[in-house]
Amino acid sequence: MNAFALAHLLISISCVLLIFQTALAHSRVCRSTSFDLQRWRNYHASMFMWYIWAIMAVIWILRLWTAVWMLVDPSSLDPVLFGLNRVWDVILSSGMLFCALVYLVAGYMRRSALLRGYALLGSGTSQPEPSAFANLFSKLRKLVPFMWPRKNWRLQVVILISVLLLVLGRVINLLVPLSYRAVINALADDGSKPMRFPVPELLIFVTYKFLQGSSGLVATLQSTFWIPAEQFTTRSVAIQMFEHLHRLSLRYHLNRKTGEVLRVMDRGTQAIASLVSYIFFNIVPVLVDIFAAVVFFMVQFDIYFGLVVLFTMFLYLLVTIWITEWRTKYRRTMIDLDNATNAKAVDSLLNFETVKYYGNEDFEIQNYQDCILRYQKADWVSQISLKILNSAQNFVIALGLLVGCLLCAKRIVDGQLNVGDFVLFITYLQQLYQPLNWFGTYYRMINQNFIDMEKMLDLFKENPEIKDDPDAKPLHVDSGTVVFDNVSFTYEPLKATSPSLHDISFEVKGGQTVALVGPSGGGKSSIFRLLFRFYDVQQGKILIDGQDIRHVTQTSLRQAIGVVPQDTVLFNDTIEYNIRYGNVKATEDEVRKAAEMAQIHDRILSFPEGYKTMVGERGLRLSGGEKQRVAIARTLLKQPRIVLLDEATSALDTTTERQIQKALVGVTHGRTTLVIAHRLSTIVGADLILVLKEGRIVERGTHQALLQMGGVYHELWHKQLDEPKEESAAQAK
Repeated sequence: MNAFALAHLLISISCVLLIFQTALAHSRVCRSTSFDLQRWRNYHASMFMWYIWAIMAVIWILRLWTAVWMLVDPSSLDPVLFGLNRVWDVILSSGMLFCALVYLVAGYMRRSALLRGYALLGSGTSQPEPSAFANLFSKLRKLVPFMWPRKNWRLQVVILISVLLLVLGRVINLLVPLSYRAVINALADDGSKPMRFPVPELLIFVTYKFLQGSSGLVATLQSTFWIPAEQFTTRSVAIQMFEHLHRLSLRYHLNRKTGEVLRVMDRGTQAIASLVSYIFFNIVPVLVDIFAAVVFFMVQFDIYFGLVVLFTMFLYLLVTIWITEWRTKYRRTMIDLDNATNAKAVDSLLNFETVKYYGNEDFEIQNYQDCILRYQKADWVSQISLKILNSAQNFVIALGLLVGCLLCAKRIVDGQLNVGDFVLFITYLQQLYQPLNWFGTYYRMINQNFIDMEKMLDLFKENPEIKDDPDAKPLHVDSGTVVFDNVSFTYEPLKATSPSLHDISFEVKGGQTVALVGPSGGGKSSIFRLLFRFYDVQQGKILIDGQDIRHVTQTSLRQAIGVVPQDTVLFNDTIEYNIRYGNVKATEDEVRKAAEMAQIHDRILSFPEGYKTMVGERGLRLSGGEKQRVAIARTLLKQPRIVLLDEATSALDTTTERQIQKALVGVTHGRTTLVIAHRLSTIVGADLILVLKEGRIVERGTHQALLQMGGVYHELWHKQLDEPKEESAAQAK
């Protein structure tokens, strides 16, 4: 007996030595190169292995304790102690095999890491995509504000009720097989006692079945109570994402693809809501059911039944996680191509008129077809990898079921169990395997949702370029005097590019009109963007009534400025909605008064639906002059102290231009006005004209003074005077 116990002690020591050896091998792999460190950590093998080592260490301590006990007091041996020893032996033996496999994999990775790492460094190839579960806890922490409504105690109570119903469902899952066994035993005819009609057992069994399952009463109540919580999550994510996108700078929105951003936002919002539901109401219950099943079979039957369930579940989860992580890259590629396809379609449809102008419908269709083909190829690869995963899962489940049934049948033949126990075992296994079959789906969905969520979290990481100072105060406008004091600015401050504006200084007193003219690319639009604080200056400062616009809130600054752009873009809504957008609190009478001042009221009434007429996508159902007058009307409704006119009539015919100019008089009267002018005839009466060229003010003065200088303005003026003559001569020929 002592020799037997000593052999067990040696087995235990060899197990722990192999565990430590595997740990050292893993550490060497992590330290070998930065490439392997990222690869190993990102795929969470590191975390998984540390959990295995911790569990194995605890089991080794228990096994060592029983072996020492056998050496010290052989007379105390009993079946329980022998059973424990068998348990430790089975687990440690499996652990030794698992650690040996990991050791071999670690050695392979160590040998091939340098070659792959140096190849990547030498070729400039990007590193492998990280796992969707990388930084798992960091991502889950970001979800907490969306999951728990801190300021809504009623919703908190609803969530707690959902959790309690979830716990109740786990208890019912345990009671159903027991009640089923009671029914079978009551109906079994063993000859020892007369048969009876098992009404109580049947009623209990049917009651439990009524409460159990995804369509049972408990699950139905739990899902019903969870609906408000899920809506809270979706609403919170969508609103915060929308708010964040509006806070981002103009630079970001000029570079983004609208269709792709909206796709990412939609998928990310749905992914977060799904993640919360999958993790807490699908994955966690499955894991709890597995643990309960292992304990139940160990207590109700014997240790081997528990081990069969334990190792089947462990192997199933291991295969699921392993293959799912492998196929993550295919899913990520498919999503990227899907986003690109959607962005291509949106971009093409937004430029519908341009496509028609150049007759490139076939070209656009071919490009869209190529995008779809690339997406479908990636989708095919993703679907094939999914079939491989499903086949592997089914094989593991079938193997575990076979071993369990053989073991249970053998015990029945030996007289240790009865038919009711077999029914209990099969019922419980089927009950356990049914949600476990969905576990792979849940894991895949969680994995996919993490991938979908990654891009939205990346959007949250985009920091607004323009932020309010912590002590920013609202802008107080009195006269509306605007001062540019030695302003220099470039759109790419980190690159060695020539500045868009260089040492710009001028003053616009309250109520004055200042015009900005000059060749294209001179910096006129940059001045407007800086005044609206879409960008911050790199040098100098911009003042409004003596207040640096960098030290006031952006909302108050932009509320004080009205803009009539060259290319007016309207919302796909009614004319009334677009005019009221200048002041969303305006009454109907105020909207109509603004339309009258903008010389468009009568035109609106001529439409069949009047002010309720839909303007179409980007206002395409209105003419250029009508869109400009709608923009003027909403600027009038805003009643700003400062007005910016960005070549508001450059693309209009002469008749429409005169109508617009008449409407603009009402906009600019008594207000500080800056005008970007293409047609110099429209700014003859300006108080000051600034001529910009290559980012500098080369001339300044009134119309007459600039003509007398004989410089750039004089050249532009006479060039525009000669254009009608040249057109007439060309038509005569």
